[in-house]
Amino acid sequence: MKYITAYAVAIAAMFAFMTGGAIAASDAPFEGRTKCSNCHKSQAKSWKDTAHAKAMESLKPNTKKEAKVKAKLDPEKDYTQDKDCVGCHVDGFGKTGGYSIDAPKKPLTGVGCESCHGPGKNYRGDHRKAGQAFEKSNKTTPRKTLADKGQDFAFEESCNACHLNYEGSPWKEAKPPYTPFTPDVDPKYTFDFDKMVKDVKAMHEHFKLDGVFVGEPKFKYHDEFQANAKEGEKGKEE
Repeated sequence: MKYITAYAVAIAAMFAFMTGGAIAASDAPFEGRTKCSNCHKSQAKSWKDTAHAKAMESLKPNTKKEAKVKAKLDPEKDYTQDKDCVGCHVDGFGKTGGYSIDAPKKPLTGVGCESCHGPGKNYRGDHRKAGQAFEKSNKTTPRKTLADKGQDFAFEESCNACHLNYEGSPWKEAKPPYTPFTPDVDPKYTFDFDKMVKDVKAMHEHFKLDGVFVGEPKFKYHDEFQANAKEGEKGKEE
């Protein structure tokens, strides 16, 4: 857990999260995790205990003092107002419908659903309709329907955009403003997506999905996660 918590502290700023769908993140509006949580209740409850959920807390004054001093940051400063840091601790900073320092919204605070899966407004309606069709007649829907609307089924680049955004990073897209938390500061800031995405303390627990969506694109660990997933609480779309 200590390594995961460190990652939450260790992220400072790239404002854009990338998506693998046909609609770029910059073109799609963010809604906040409340919309997702209406149906994915178990995932939302599990997420609340993760370091991603508490990412904004690490930017507050007098938190994570040792880590900040080590990275040559002022531990008494309020970094929740620093545009060079906030972007990697919230959903959609600087994007349509995303988090704003001037008008912060709680459902966008922390690294939530849309930071990984892409801004939801354009595909959420299709998601809901597909669920209703499946409940009514077991009709399935191609995942491509969601991908074409901007849902990200890979999201590795979204993670890299924060965790690997430092000078000398192996990630070729790294650019200013860089995170000061690098493997040179402490080896625990070394980021391995394939390892970290499987850690439920960093992400959330996995729950059985109904099989509403079929085909590609499919997250590369989808089948592995589903094989060991729990039965979750089902919610209803408001």
